Amino acid sequence: MRPKLTLLSEDLIPRILEEAYQILLKPGIKVLNAEARKLLAEAGAQVDEETCVVKIPKQIVQTALSTVPRTFHLYDYDGNPKVEYGGDTVQFDPGSSGVAVLDPDTFEHKTAETPDLIRLIKVAEQIPQYDAQATMVVCDDVPKDLHDLYRLYLVMLYSKKPIVTGAFTNKTVHAMIEMLAIFAGGQEELRRQPRAVFDVCPSPPLIWSNFGAGNLITLARAGVPAEIVSMPLAGAAAPVTLLGAVTQHAAECLSGITIHQLAKPGAPIVWGGAPAIFDMRKGGTPMGAVETAMIDSSYAQVGKSLGLPTHAYLGTTESKILDMQAGLESGMGALIGALSGINMISGAGMLDSLLCQSAEKLVIDAEGIAMAKRMIEGMKVHTETLATGFYDNEINFKGGDFLKQKITMKLFKKEQHIPSSVIDRDSIRVWKEAGRLDTFGRAKLRVRELLASYTPPTLDPAKVERLHALVLDLARKAGMRTLPAHELSPVTA
Repeated sequence: MRPKLTLLSEDLIPRILEEAYQILLKPGIKVLNAEARKLLAEAGAQVDEETCVVKIPKQIVQTALSTVPRTFHLYDYDGNPKVEYGGDTVQFDPGSSGVAVLDPDTFEHKTAETPDLIRLIKVAEQIPQYDAQATMVVCDDVPKDLHDLYRLYLVMLYSKKPIVTGAFTNKTVHAMIEMLAIFAGGQEELRRQPRAVFDVCPSPPLIWSNFGAGNLITLARAGVPAEIVSMPLAGAAAPVTLLGAVTQHAAECLSGITIHQLAKPGAPIVWGGAPAIFDMRKGGTPMGAVETAMIDSSYAQVGKSLGLPTHAYLGTTESKILDMQAGLESGMGALIGALSGINMISGAGMLDSLLCQSAEKLVIDAEGIAMAKRMIEGMKVHTETLATGFYDNEINFKGGDFLKQKITMKLFKKEQHIPSSVIDRDSIRVWKEAGRLDTFGRAKLRVRELLASYTPPTLDPAKVERLHALVLDLARKAGMRTLPAHELSPVTA
């Protein structure tokens, strides 16, 4: 039996949705994209062009919901389906869009640049707990106009996994789709076998910016999956109650799905988010708080009631270094997300409220993810009897007989997750002999091992050349003569 976490009673979900529908009419949704307003008006919504506030009737939303795919896949470079959105499938990817990386020697948060992102990609590529890559940090050594597409460019060069990414403008989303289409073999192949999902964020409370709504429309028409990342901030940019924040989240997602499906019915989209409570003492947004995880679990339950694919930001922390707080908050978040059956859980590797990424935290978080995945496998029945069959012969009551049984060797790997060397299960004598390393010290060693064992992916040189040419042309238009990654590329351009 698979264990599940459900925080909302059956009567609460209809109430949340009904109030979300009321919010769509009063006060309505502010939509700052003219094309999105036009689509909504043509569908029958009431649009105030002066204020850009749109009142969306329930029937229009329900029609949009009826066309959303209940499941879809992301594919790897070789065209294999590797990520499944839908149902209770649980997968993880690293956190995205950090601006700093943790220096493992000085513990300083340094501004992220090209070699830092490449290092992170190489580590995540070899860790099986990460079902997809993410565009983990923004590289400060390229112009702002290239920030979003350049990080995708690096992931495409150094990884074969599916990708969770996002564009920062309505212009660059087109370039990023073109980049993906090069490796896919064309726009239609990309539509048929999408490799990436794009995060798209409404602005709380109840605003779809020109950029956000424009991205939804572009992605829908390209057939590239979109992942709504609604971010209600309970107590500041959303009602202070957790249920109030869940209801606002629903209104923002419902309006986004409506815009998206009006642009292209049947295009894949995900009910996702990165909400938080607002810490009244510090003025911060604690992503590692248990209440934040409760909002995530609850809004996912609402999305699942509608039959929609789900996403959440969990497994992160406010801690600035890899200490007990980081482990506590990240591990609890990963477990809550997994027990909630959320399809894609982002956030691994991140510190300082999503601002900083750490390769060492990636390998530690992978152990927590493995534990969470083992938990949701539940209790398994492997044998005809539960225990009595193990006592067929007389046993030595001093213990140890079960180690001699063939079935023990056959089943223990099916029952137990075997952690990597990051987790210490040695005796104190062996631990001392190994250098008395703590978890962070073992994680540093594991990162070095992964970097040493990394093998560049085998990519089609002609496609790589086209990708290089496209990104280099965009870089030159942004004022660069060459790309920092050009000489570091695993494939000679």
